[in-house]
Amino acid sequence: MKIAIALVLLIVLLMAILEIRRELRIFQVTHYLIASPKLNTFSGERKIVFLSDLHDQQYGKHNAELLNAIKKEEPWLILIGGDMMISKEGKNFELAREFVAQLPAIAPVYYANGNHEQRVKEFPKRYQMDFTLYRQELEALGVIFLENETVTLEKDQVRIQLTGLEIPVENYQHLRMPPLALSEIEERIGQAKDGYNILLAHNPAYVEVYKDWGADLILSGHFHGGIIRIPGMRGLIIPGFGKYKRYSGSVYLDGDKRIVVSRGLGNHTVKLRLFNKAEVITLHLQGKEGIMDKVKN
Repeated sequence: MKIAIALVLLIVLLMAILEIRRELRIFQVTHYLIASPKLNTFSGERKIVFLSDLHDQQYGKHNAELLNAIKKEEPWLILIGGDMMISKEGKNFELAREFVAQLPAIAPVYYANGNHEQRVKEFPKRYQMDFTLYRQELEALGVIFLENETVTLEKDQVRIQLTGLEIPVENYQHLRMPPLALSEIEERIGQAKDGYNILLAHNPAYVEVYKDWGADLILSGHFHGGIIRIPGMRGLIIPGFGKYKRYSGSVYLDGDKRIVVSRGLGNHTVKLRLFNKAEVITLHLQGKEGIMDKVKN
């Protein structure tokens, strides 16, 4: 009996290892329908591709597989939620720059920083990377960075306010998330403006504050889907040991508000994914009511 149990456990372990190796090499396209009365004048729908947490991952030569998947979506906009690079000694931003540089040929690109870009920007000597150069090179190709900034987009009589939020670096601690007050957010990006407010905010630990600020659609990442997911449940491994598991990676509804947390496209430090495929997210913005969670492999 003990031998049989040990054999079963060994088979399960081997299958898990094989699945982890597979998931580290693939990604999927996840579709969410985002509905709001504020979008009622849209003629049809507007598709937005949301990318987060690439961390220098490559899918094919020069990320050709990833770029082809994005092109196939034919997006109206491409929004980046941060962490395209890895802020670590001995790393550089070349892989991130090469990938992002190819996106403006597909659709307009708006880029909000994650904690990795922010650390490189604030501590250039520590990481031996020049974030100013990275930004300038991509801006020259048409990428628009939103560092505590808002742009207004007009489409079909809808005024979309697109904001990129940077929170203090200390709010990215692994074991303890310091509080973040609404007043601190408003000091950085001001109050929410009239229209449909999309907030690119990398860290989903502060979703409740983002909602209080007035965001209609919150786009986050950072938690990598919880690394390991039990089907039908939330991610298991995220900062805070469970306090923030509600927002580990999916779409969440709160009245007319929508929160989308990407499971990310890459990995760093802990190179592990189980039942938690990397993803490109396509948002289908519509005025009618409804919600869709459809996965394409």
